[in-house]
Amino acid sequence: MLLYMEDPLRFAFSKEFNDEIPKSKQYGILGVPFDSTTTYLPGARFGSNAIREASYNLERYHLNLDKELSKELYDLGNMQVVHGNIQKTSHYLESTIQEVKDLEIIPITLGGEHGISYSVVKALGAQDVTVVHFDAHMDLRNAYQGEKYSHATVMRRIYDLNPEGIIQVGIRSGTKDESKFAQQAGVKYYTSSWVKENLTEMENVISSIKGPVYVTVDIDVLDPAYAPSVSTPCTGGLNPLELQRLIFSLQDKNVVGFDLMEVSSRCMGDITSINAAQVVYDFICL
Repeated sequence: MLLYMEDPLRFAFSKEFNDEIPKSKQYGILGVPFDSTTTYLPGARFGSNAIREASYNLERYHLNLDKELSKELYDLGNMQVVHGNIQKTSHYLESTIQEVKDLEIIPITLGGEHGISYSVVKALGAQDVTVVHFDAHMDLRNAYQGEKYSHATVMRRIYDLNPEGIIQVGIRSGTKDESKFAQQAGVKYYTSSWVKENLTEMENVISSIKGPVYVTVDIDVLDPAYAPSVSTPCTGGLNPLELQRLIFSLQDKNVVGFDLMEVSSRCMGDITSINAAQVVYDFICL
C-alpha cells in the first residue's frame, strides 16, 4: 500500500495500481502537484493532471517507432503534498519513491516544479547513475532567493548526491557562476543552438552512455512556441521532433527513473500538456 497517494484521472493505457502486482520491471506514473518555490509563472501544480488528460489523444500504436505500446504501465495517482513546505513534501516523496523502488517499478514522475526531481533521484540512489537533464536552464545555483532547495537549484542539489555524471541538453540560460561551476565540476552541458546544429552527435552522446540512467525533462527545453505554459519560458529552444529524436536515443538504456516537470497547463487542449504527454508516451513506447 503506497502512502501519501490519491487517485486522479489515470494516464492513457495505464492500469489501476493494486498490491497484487508481480515484481518485474514495469512503469509506475505518479503525479506531484507541487509548485511552491516557483518564482515566475505559477501553475505547475496542475501539470500532472493536465498531462494525463492530454494523453487520451494518443494512439496505442506509435507510428514513428512502428510498434504497439506493450510495457506494463500503472498510474499510482497523485502524491499528497504540503503546499508551501518543500521539506515535508520532499520527505513524503522520498518515502513514496522508495516504496515504488522496492516494488521494482520504474517511476515516471509528473510535476509539478522541477525542484522535486532532487527527492526522486535521492530516493533512487544516484551514486552510479548518469543524469540526463533536458532543460532551458542550468539550475546549478547553490541558492536562489535565499532558498537552497528550489526549482532553480535542483541540479546543484542532484550534483551534491555525487551521481556518475550529469549531461544537460538544450541549455540556453544560466549565470556566469553556473557556467563556471559546470566546467569545474565536470557537468557537461550542450546549448540548444549546438544541439539543433549537431542533433545526430547529441543522439550519439546519449546513446553511448554506460550504466544506469535517470532522465529529467523540464518541458521548457522546448521553445515557447511549442510549450508556452511553463513556469519560466525561454526563447530559442528545441522543437518537438528534435526532442523526440533525443528521447528515442534512450532506446535500450537502463533507465531507472524518468520525470517531466514544469507543465503549467490549466485548460484542455493546451499545447504544452499535449507535447508533454507525447514526451512521456515516446519514452514508455521505447
